[in-house]
Amino acid sequence: MRKLLVVSDPPVAPGYLPRLRYLCDYLVRKGYDVTLLTEQAEPLRFEHTYPIIALPMYSGGTLDWFVKTVWTLFTDWHNRAFAKKYLTAKRSYSDSGLTAQRSYSAAVDAVLCTAFSDFPLGAAERIARALHVPLLCDIRDLDEQVVDSRYQYRHQSRWLMPFRRLYRAIHIRRRNRVLRHADAITTVSPWHADFIRTFNNNVHVVYNGFDDKQFYPEDIKTDRFTLTYIGSLFEWQKPALRKVQQIADGLHITIDIHTPQSNPIAHTDLGDAIRRSSVMLVLTSTDTRGMLTTKFYEALGCEKPILCVPSDQGALARLIDYTNAGIATDDDEQIRAFLTRHYRLWQQQGFTRQAVAHGREFSREAQCEQLEQILKSQITNHKS
Repeated sequence: MRKLLVVSDPPVAPGYLPRLRYLCDYLVRKGYDVTLLTEQAEPLRFEHTYPIIALPMYSGGTLDWFVKTVWTLFTDWHNRAFAKKYLTAKRSYSDSGLTAQRSYSAAVDAVLCTAFSDFPLGAAERIARALHVPLLCDIRDLDEQVVDSRYQYRHQSRWLMPFRRLYRAIHIRRRNRVLRHADAITTVSPWHADFIRTFNNNVHVVYNGFDDKQFYPEDIKTDRFTLTYIGSLFEWQKPALRKVQQIADGLHITIDIHTPQSNPIAHTDLGDAIRRSSVMLVLTSTDTRGMLTTKFYEALGCEKPILCVPSDQGALARLIDYTNAGIATDDDEQIRAFLTRHYRLWQQQGFTRQAVAHGREFSREAQCEQLEQILKSQITNHKS
C-alpha cells in the first residue's frame, strides 16, 4: 500500500477545496494510505475517511497574527514553523514506538502539495526533503494570472498597493524556488503549464472538473427563465456584469446573483441550483490568463448553456468551444441572440439543456486518474 502525505492550505468554506477532497477520497478508494496535513482554521465540515492533521499556527489574536505575518515576510516563518512542527511530532511518535498516532508514525512514499501560493509549498518541500521522498506540487492558481493579483484584493486602497507589491514579489520568488526543485508539477490550464515550464519542464495539465455525483443533467421545468451567476464577484468582473445586466434588462430577463457574501448557496445545493437555472453566467476578463472557473465545469456537468462574458481569448474560450458548452463573447448582439434563443427554448419546453461534447473528460474522476498516474510514476522513479 502506498502511503501519501497530502499537504494543503486549510480546506474551508465556501468550497472546502473540492479538487483536494475528491482527490483524497479517490486515492483512498484506490487503496492509498492518505494523510492530509493542513493548517488549523475553522472546524472541518465535510466527511472524510482519511486522517487529517490540522496544526495550529496562530493563537487567534490580531497582534499574534500581525507579528507572525510581518515576520514571515522577512524570514518565511510560516513555512519553516509549519514543517518543523510536523517533523518534530513525527520523530517523537516514531522514536517512542507509539502506534496510536498512525498519521504521524507511518512511513511516507511521496508528498503531494496542493496550493495557490508559496504556503504551504515551502513547508511541503522541507518535509519531502527531510523524509527523502518525491515532491509533487499541484498548483491551482498563480499570482500572475490576473494583473496585480487583483482577484486577491476586493478593495484597491492606494496606500496599501506598495506593500501588496512587495508581499507579492516575495511570495512569487519563494514559490518559484520550490517549483524549480519539485519532482513533478500539475496545474489547471495550458497557460499555467507554459508559464511554469520556464523554470521546470516536468509540468502536466490536470484540469479542474465536476463531481458527477453532484453535477449531472436533469430536466427541471421552471416557471421563470433565470440567468444565474454563482461565485465570488471581484472588481475586475463588474464591468462585464454591468454589460450583461443592461442587455438582460432590455429582454426583461432577471439575473440571479449568488456570492458567498450575498445570497449564498450551500455547497450541497449547488447542483440543484444549476439544474434549475436556464443559462449560467461566467464572468471573466481579457486581463486574466488561464483562469478556468469551477462553475464552468459544474455547468458543463449539468449540461446547462454557458454565457461567458467577455471572451478571455484564451483557454476558457477554447474549452467552451471544444465542449460546445455555450458562447464566450463581448459582442452585445451575440449576447442578446444567445439569451433570446435559449429564452424561446425555455418557453417551448419549460427548461433548457445544452448538447455538450467531451463532457466526461472533465469529470473529477477522470482528472484524479490522470493525477494518480503522474504520482505513481514519480514514486516508481524515486524508488528505482
